[in-house]
Amino acid sequence: MTLQTNLQHVETAAGLEKLIQENENVMVCCGRMGPMCVPVYAIMEDLEKSGKYDHIVFTDMLFDIPEAHIIRNAPECAGFMGLPFTVYYKNGKIVEATSSIQNLDMVIDILDDVFAK
Repeated sequence: MTLQTNLQHVETAAGLEKLIQENENVMVCCGRMGPMCVPVYAIMEDLEKSGKYDHIVFTDMLFDIPEAHIIRNAPECAGFMGLPFTVYYKNGKIVEATSSIQNLDMVIDILDDVFAK
């Protein structure tokens, strides 16, 4: 099962590890097709299409699959209560993580801060 988005889907922990090792900047939204997650996916799709953030890989991961433990159990996500868990990787390491709904300005602030060219 995959999420109904136009983003690249990560379906395994090994797939995520490979992705973050092969790409300097990766944003992963781990969630469901729920009311708090869908707006974040839409923001990511729009940013990916904009071309302004070509130096970032935008991807999603289904929260409920066993393989999502790689995000669910990350120390940076400890204490998160609301979906989605959005994790930002730079050079293979988590540099930022947020939970719950995000708006465009919040996402752009993080992207511009942690993934500055």
